Amino acid sequence: MKYSSSFTHDIDFGTVGEDWVNDIFTSGKKVEVKTDRIAHKTGNVFIEYESRGKPSGISTSDAHYWIYIIDESKSAIILDVNILKDKLRQFHKEGRYLMNGGDNDTSKGFLVPIIEFFKL
Repeated sequence: MKYSSSFTHDIDFGTVGEDWVNDIFTSGKKVEVKTDRIAHKTGNVFIEYESRGKPSGISTSDAHYWIYIIDESKSAIILDVNILKDKLRQFHKEGRYLMNGGDNDTSKGFLVPIIEFFKL
């Protein structure tokens, strides 16, 4: 999109975003909210896909969107689950960001830098 100093152009652009967010919360789409107490300090979030040898987390989610609250001030990132899953499959194939975590390291997941969400 090209830059424009036109108020009309800006309001139209902003309305598209407002409509998208409104659709998420009013259309009956499922939203899963994840809260990470230290993501704003580490710059990473952990996305679980298996626990104790069974699919869990993102693998079993039926949500349309994941909302990651990344600090106590309620800063958040909204992610389309299908796009997120595609990106995580790519990371898995490349062996990127994989790690164990959770209680006694019984979960498997991805420790993903928050900046990666802006590349989706």
